[in-house]
Amino acid sequence: MKNHSLKNLSRRQFLQQSAAVTGAFVVGMHLPVVSEAATASAAPALANAWIQITPSNQITLICARSEMGQDVYTSLPALLAEELNLPLSMVKVEIAGVAPVYINAMLGGQITGGSTSVREAFDKLRTAGAATRSVLVQAAAQRWNVAASECKALNGKVTHASGKSATYGELAADAAKLPLPEKPALKSPANFMVIGKEAMRRLDTPAKVAGKAVYGIDVKIPGMAIASLAQCPVIGGTPKSYDASAALKVAGVIKVVQISDGVAVLAKDFYAARKGRDALKINWDEGSNAGLSNATVRKSLEAGLSQKGAVIKTVGDVNKSTSGGKAVSAQYFLPYLAHSTMEPVNCSADVSNGKCRIIGPIQFQQGGQAVAAAAAGVKPEDVTIETTFLGGGFGRKLELDFIRQAAEISKAAGMPVKMLWTKEDDITHDFYRPMSIHQVDGILGSNGQLELMKAKMVSQSVTARAFPGFVKDGFDPFMVEGSNNVTYDIPNMEITNVITDTGVRVGYWRSVSNALNAFAIESFVDEAANAAGKDPVAYRMASLNKHPRAKVVLETAVKKSGYTAGSKRFGVAQMECYDTYSACVIELDTASTDTKVKKITFVSDCGLVVHPDQARAQLTGGVIYGLGAALGNAITIENGRVQQTNFNNYPSLRQNQVPTIEVHLIPSQEKPGGLGEVGVPLVAPALVNAIAAATGKRIRELPVKA
Repeated sequence: MKNHSLKNLSRRQFLQQSAAVTGAFVVGMHLPVVSEAATASAAPALANAWIQITPSNQITLICARSEMGQDVYTSLPALLAEELNLPLSMVKVEIAGVAPVYINAMLGGQITGGSTSVREAFDKLRTAGAATRSVLVQAAAQRWNVAASECKALNGKVTHASGKSATYGELAADAAKLPLPEKPALKSPANFMVIGKEAMRRLDTPAKVAGKAVYGIDVKIPGMAIASLAQCPVIGGTPKSYDASAALKVAGVIKVVQISDGVAVLAKDFYAARKGRDALKINWDEGSNAGLSNATVRKSLEAGLSQKGAVIKTVGDVNKSTSGGKAVSAQYFLPYLAHSTMEPVNCSADVSNGKCRIIGPIQFQQGGQAVAAAAAGVKPEDVTIETTFLGGGFGRKLELDFIRQAAEISKAAGMPVKMLWTKEDDITHDFYRPMSIHQVDGILGSNGQLELMKAKMVSQSVTARAFPGFVKDGFDPFMVEGSNNVTYDIPNMEITNVITDTGVRVGYWRSVSNALNAFAIESFVDEAANAAGKDPVAYRMASLNKHPRAKVVLETAVKKSGYTAGSKRFGVAQMECYDTYSACVIELDTASTDTKVKKITFVSDCGLVVHPDQARAQLTGGVIYGLGAALGNAITIENGRVQQTNFNNYPSLRQNQVPTIEVHLIPSQEKPGGLGEVGVPLVAPALVNAIAAATGKRIRELPVKA
């Protein structure tokens, strides 16, 4: 896998050197970014570089987003192919290195997450493709001394009515000398030949099917050792002393080194490294979290309910007298969750000669570069980051701990290493989705609809830990997802968040806070409908008049699912999430004595769909991920130790447990919405709403524990 690292080159230098040295035409587009911070930090010496065209007519997209199954190795090239008037099969993908130009404008860093990859790239890559097509046509016109309007670019060639033609590669060198148009005309969706086509096939499938795709766990560096890291059973603890004599007697063990938060055994293979690690005798300083437990954490969250917190949304008069209105109140609770990716945490590092090379499954390249530089004692510009395929991310590989650890081990050992965690390491040392508690109070008006709703969420703040500068006056922009964008027309409403630090390290989990807030709000709306004596679908529809897209998805989900008012086997939920409107209907198998889901109908209006087959796949995957978590997952802590260790006590949904899942996409010409995380949040509330309909029992705490 080729990795592109762009350093200390001006835009012009980059273009000139690329063309001169490789014969390739490399196109960079300076495009506006949303983040002012990102713009300010973008050094003009590092030009955007998205496209390469070689003399042999190889067209390559330099992909700035990590591939973890969500399809950026196909959906992003599709954007380029569309404007270059190429079949997708003509585009090759190579992963980008680290550079400010690759900052995700929606997140302010070189980050893959937040269901932003296509949303952020949709105009940017199409613009780059259209600009490239424009200069290729101009180059051909100049070569043939004809008007550009008489030339046509299609399928990798520019042709003229006279019969003259040249490949993009043959025109590349001349095209590279021409100024790029700042605002090239983009194709109309009516003329799309790639985007939105059902026949599109994933470009990375052949490599994955053939076992040629390189994941972090596959990385090999000449002379490298395999490292297994012993970490304190209490997260945050550090080694005070250790005895490595037994470990060093294990056949295959090369050496033992201590780093800031653990002791690593290096060996010729993982078996020996793990065996050596088991032989270590370590005296730990368990730190301040040694006495931590679920009970103490929950108690602190409950205490937070009495705090004022940050009011993040106010509608109407929340102090309005509602005398005579029926009051509805409920409290909801969600547990800590682990990411539980299929590929455990791993990272390879080579710290030598004042340089640091990092290779691994990484979602945040810039952050990785910074922590590796600090760990290796080198300058950031002397750190290269090479991103492999990710065997699942869900937010876990956005963290940087494993990069730092690999760099520390390599530096301490004086040799290249691949650090590989076990699954047990992964589950017990994760950055967990925060535990949260939600108090929701409402008053029903004379028509039974919610006249007032107050929702207060108490939780730890991931952002306060990871990006503290983004949290001001108790406002965490990622804690409000799923609550500040409520689609219901409730005339008087107040949404409040309270940040409570409990000592447990928390991280962004698939769908971030959408899953937390959607569970509370969609459960509460169902309870309000029940209190009003109304059908939950009709109740929701009556409050969605300001969001016609939400009404359409709910209407469609009801129709596709076979939902009937008054039935005791259906549960519904709907929301807007990452610019995508979705509705979920869950049908229970009421013949089963356990909580068994028979069918899930999921409908989304995600705007213009780039890759329909993958869109449905992502939503299906999200639904399964959400259902597995709702039915049986929770991380619990006693004496500072996480009690779950592997798939046996923190299971993923098995194939025979997956119900029938139907996913439907609403045709739309709206801008693309997110997809990778959208399938997750609605499953849990739809499930408990179905259980309430079937049994009359309202579940307000997850997991359901089928």
